[in-house]
Amino acid sequence: MAKLLKWLKPYKNYVTASLFMIFLQAVSELYLPNLMADIVDKGVVNQDVAYILKKGALMLFVALGGTAAAILASYLSSKAAVGFGRDLRENIFKHVESFSLAEFDRFGTASLITRTVNDVNQIQMMTVMGLRMVARAPLMGIGSVIMAVYKDAALSLVLLVTVPFLIGIVYFLYRRSVPLFEAIQKKIDRLNLILRENLIGIRVIRAFNRSEYERQRFEKANLDLTETSIKVNRLMSWFMPATSLIINFTIIATIWFGGIRVERGTLQVGDLMAFIQYVMHLMFSLMMMSMVFVMLPRAYASASRINEVLETVPEIKEPEDPVEPEEIKGTIEFKDVTFKYPGSAEPVLKEISFRAEPGSVTAIIGGTGAGKTTILNLIMRFYDVTSGSILIDGIDIRLLPQGKLRDAIGYVPQRVVLFSGTVEDNIRFGKTDMSREEIERAALIAQASEFISNMEGGYNSVISQGGKNLSGGQKQRLSIARAVAKKPRIYLFDDCFSALDFKTDAKVRSAIREETKDSTVLVVAQRVATVMDADQIIVLKDGRIAGIGKHEELFKTCREYREIVLSQLSEEELS
Repeated sequence: MAKLLKWLKPYKNYVTASLFMIFLQAVSELYLPNLMADIVDKGVVNQDVAYILKKGALMLFVALGGTAAAILASYLSSKAAVGFGRDLRENIFKHVESFSLAEFDRFGTASLITRTVNDVNQIQMMTVMGLRMVARAPLMGIGSVIMAVYKDAALSLVLLVTVPFLIGIVYFLYRRSVPLFEAIQKKIDRLNLILRENLIGIRVIRAFNRSEYERQRFEKANLDLTETSIKVNRLMSWFMPATSLIINFTIIATIWFGGIRVERGTLQVGDLMAFIQYVMHLMFSLMMMSMVFVMLPRAYASASRINEVLETVPEIKEPEDPVEPEEIKGTIEFKDVTFKYPGSAEPVLKEISFRAEPGSVTAIIGGTGAGKTTILNLIMRFYDVTSGSILIDGIDIRLLPQGKLRDAIGYVPQRVVLFSGTVEDNIRFGKTDMSREEIERAALIAQASEFISNMEGGYNSVISQGGKNLSGGQKQRLSIARAVAKKPRIYLFDDCFSALDFKTDAKVRSAIREETKDSTVLVVAQRVATVMDADQIIVLKDGRIAGIGKHEELFKTCREYREIVLSQLSEEELS
């Protein structure tokens, strides 16, 4: 928790002002019983109406001042807490954006969402409670003890019996509830994960008629969370009755022994009333502290989870002494690259070496799981190589600033990702300062201009979240247009032509070939027709290079490539 409070520093003025207002509120509440005692013991006993009115007016003034201070304290503490929550969410988001894919795999998307939203809300609520209650309760508690002893030291001995019981209850609840609240946050992660999978995979779930299974899976996770929450609530349910019982017994004891002292003439009635008020203030201060301690375990669990994210050091860091070339030309060279995914027993790529030059097209083909997409991920430095090196223009990519590296790359992923907004917004995503003519030209190259013009709003047509209002081929073409519009030095196409029919595929590749004649192009593909005219074809098998060359050469010399070709094309088509 202490590490997170550094994000509260920008709001120290609000915090200071709030604490000052809380101090004024506490002073007014402690002063009021003393004024009441004077009215009863002096004004009422002596039948002095003027004295009563004078003290009554002072009581009214003090009460109004305390109310104003309480309102300002609430406003200022809320302002500080909300700003703190906003900054904390922003810092988590920025830090998560610096993660490599390894960190995303470690935490999981559902857990990161829970930590950014739910856990921050818990910290924010605790901040408000802390400023309002934690600061006020000690002032009220200590002040009440001092005033109670001032009124009657002997009667104050009652507190030595009752207060330890209340403190013991708070400590017991705190120790028992911490592990339960930590379990609740993890079970919220699990529930979010199942819900997210269900919403994203709704088409597959319905296609395989697995709705009932998913419903049962969600119900199981939901019931697990419910049972833990009930266990916590059951633990907390007897807290209020127990504290109320102690408070009431304290008041009974105070009235009992105080009445005896009034009867003996050693204590006045007004002072007894004031003493009871101070005892009430003390008990309610302890209750406020106990309520904070009830919330503290959950806030502590949330703080630990947030700290875990903020303290995670990304595996992929910016170089300490970066090399920043004036221009990236695009020559890519793999030198004995071996790569193993975090937690994996076997490398997915083994001793990969090849060179891709500007103005040429390098195609990568192979069976499922051969490591084709992994090669592109390594070029973009989503992961770092386990051994070997990847060079761009002779410079190890680990020495290039990540922004400089990725600015030079136009990437079309295998799984299309579109963002909510307009068609134009999605095409200009990689380069925000492009003109409308450049956007239209990119759409024309990607063979997307025809279906865009048929949409009701044209380039201003709204695309729903994830492009749900477009077909697979339309989404793929917009994704290609987005990469082409950027005009990068390196193009990475990750099996992005598979959603296109053969005619459109040929048109897109022909237009892209003309557009990228001075750039380095890497194409991952499953179709032989997509890679046949490449300047260089790399055949992968089990993470190793089985062959490199042109189509005709590989068809004769590489058994793996020949098998792939014959599985897709007949002898007549080849001839």
